Amino acid sequence: MVHTFLKGLRRLPALAAVWMGLVVIAAGCAGGGGTGPSAGGAKAGSGATGAPALQDTLRIGDMVDVRFSGTSAPPEDVAERIKEDGTITLPLVGAIRADNKTSGELQRIIQESFVPKYYKRLTVTVKTENRVFFVEGEVRRPDRYIYTGEITVLKAVATAGGFSDFAARRRVELIRSTGERLIIDASRARDNAEVDATVYPGDRISVPRRGVLGR
Repeated sequence: MVHTFLKGLRRLPALAAVWMGLVVIAAGCAGGGGTGPSAGGAKAGSGATGAPALQDTLRIGDMVDVRFSGTSAPPEDVAERIKEDGTITLPLVGAIRADNKTSGELQRIIQESFVPKYYKRLTVTVKTENRVFFVEGEVRRPDRYIYTGEITVLKAVATAGGFSDFAARRRVELIRSTGERLIIDASRARDNAEVDATVYPGDRISVPRRGVLGR
């Protein structure tokens, strides 16, 4: 019996080693999901690059300059503002929808309207005027700024150096090129993007001075 007891003691280290090995394997299986190719972090990283880039599109009232070349007798060039119905009028083809198009998209549409129906070869170039927005009043650098793409009131103010120390941030006025006026509470807009408003070319942002009551 003593011999059997001593034999059992000799086998204890081996059993302990087997037990520890099983524990390590189990832990590895539990944590393996975070390091494989399908881990949540990897998905988040790849998904972040899939957001579409914002593009600047033409609007009613924008000046569009269409020039034709590449053939012996091209159509006459056209310089026209986009009309209320969103179109410009071109020789031969008539009205072409221009609003909500980028310059490149409009150029392609015009090209396809003329070639091959009217011309075998024709080069179309579409240019637009430099579009700007204005920031005035209690900002650090009141001025006109080139519109390069989608921008909001808060971002436009930041472009102008930010608010001055005397700005009435709760009463920022956005004056559309159409004459429409909106009051933006910039303090609320910092915490709630839905309160902010999109700025379009020709718009004017006016930041008033605080009154005696600090508003």
